[in-house]
Amino acid sequence: MLRTALLLLVFPFTSVVNAELPLFDAHLHYNENHAQEFTPQAIIRILQRNHISRALVTSRPPQLVQTLYERAPDRIIPFLGVYEQFADKQNWHRDTSVPARVASQLESGNWRGIGELHIFAENRHSPVLRQLVQLAMQQGLPLLMHTDPAVIDTIYEIGTGVSVIWAHAGAYPYPDLLADYLNRYPNLYIDLSVRNERIAPDGKLDEAWYELLIRFPDRFLVGVDTFSSEQWHKYGDTTRTIRSWLEQLPPDVAKQLAYHNARSILLPSKAN
Repeated sequence: MLRTALLLLVFPFTSVVNAELPLFDAHLHYNENHAQEFTPQAIIRILQRNHISRALVTSRPPQLVQTLYERAPDRIIPFLGVYEQFADKQNWHRDTSVPARVASQLESGNWRGIGELHIFAENRHSPVLRQLVQLAMQQGLPLLMHTDPAVIDTIYEIGTGVSVIWAHAGAYPYPDLLADYLNRYPNLYIDLSVRNERIAPDGKLDEAWYELLIRFPDRFLVGVDTFSSEQWHKYGDTTRTIRSWLEQLPPDVAKQLAYHNARSILLPSKAN
């Protein structure tokens, strides 16, 4: 197997290369309940302490992430969250006022993308989703999608040019399925947040995942996903887990996943 053939070459170098490996966290939330416990300064300190060079952050309500960006514009990549309140997570795709509101909000702020959007197969033909995909294409912004394969297909039926970050390796995080979709859609990228146990059960990088990451080294991003305040408290532990399985990859692939892929997608003018 490919992994077995490379192990002897990889391991003598990984501890040196990855000892201080910076991360570009491609999936963070800073919601109203988080802000009650963590000031913007506290969040920035958490990122600094854990060697997070940059971070994609979205928030509910969307204005909150701008408070982080204002304090650390070289570290925070603000994504425009569509949800104003928790209930919107389930209902946004039925709210016909959403596209106009999002278009208006994009006119101010330094937004680098739209999302996270939660939607599944039964709602994939939502006119609201269609309009947001079209808006993202017009603005040249990526979409962060929490979704299943049927919705990914629908998005690329609407527009082949849109960039999608598929959160959590999708609803069915199976390497063979992901390889199929990466082959289908060249503008599809995969965020691996909250999938550490699948990728590296008991800390050992799974063979099928290893081969998938080696095969598509430029299509994966890493992230923590601070969906609750508890995830902010455990942030250091989670980033250590991510670095531990990154260290089991060839150093050049580890660096791509850790930082360079997210940089090229989210900061294309600074990719080189």
